[in-house]
Amino acid sequence: MTPPRAPARILAIAGSDSSGGAGIQADIKTITMLGGYAMTAITAVTAQNTLGVQSITALPVDAITQQISSCIDDIGVDAIKIGMLGSAEIAEAVAERLEGLGVPIVLDPVMVSTSDAVLANQATIDAMRTSLMPLATLLTPNIPELEALSGGELRTLQQIGEAATALANEFGCHVLAKGGHSQYRTVTDLLVARGGLALKFEHERLDTKHTHGTGCTLSSAVATYLGAGFPLEIAVKRAGAFVLEAIRLAPGFGYGQGPIGHQAVGRQR
Repeated sequence: MTPPRAPARILAIAGSDSSGGAGIQADIKTITMLGGYAMTAITAVTAQNTLGVQSITALPVDAITQQISSCIDDIGVDAIKIGMLGSAEIAEAVAERLEGLGVPIVLDPVMVSTSDAVLANQATIDAMRTSLMPLATLLTPNIPELEALSGGELRTLQQIGEAATALANEFGCHVLAKGGHSQYRTVTDLLVARGGLALKFEHERLDTKHTHGTGCTLSSAVATYLGAGFPLEIAVKRAGAFVLEAIRLAPGFGYGQGPIGHQAVGRQR
């Protein structure tokens, strides 16, 4: 009997969301639903729910880098997703540990939560720019994050594309500029390579408040597909479709911006 193909080994480096909708919890659900093997390095512990973030406690730097080493040195890794980091020191230490690893790295430059809680100060953003972004295969900023990284207000698709291209040129990576925060009736995500636009993905805007964890889910999904050997463009397309369906199937939990339906998508697969 031929043994089953081993799942892609995906390491998620991010903060913990106590309510289960975003962060490491969303990463684990996503990676598992897509057939990957999820490993984690938790950077911070948050107390949060659909109404907001009540507290954030960053873990010691040594504890974070040891988690990374424990996974990589024994299990191995096929792709990495990076989300919330918690401090400039953590960003720099993570970058140092990942230097030269030679696997796809998807960096979601988390700065503000869905409920508008600040998750990265300017020092952390600066550290991401100088240490982590040069290592990234793909950056996945939403429009507010792209504005923070580009230093200007972005109103049109052309402006968003130009800002994303500038980042791609600066760091030699791809940039997926997510359009969920735009005012257009259709959501447009722009995948940009060094030198200009690579692909444009458009989909309907769903009328729902249940979008907690969409950014975490998308970046984890892309990392899982990349780890399984899919080309970047296909990985992004499939990840976007997974997120859209999870939004459609959101369970409706909580009084605020609720989680999306990772498991419901999995049951349909």
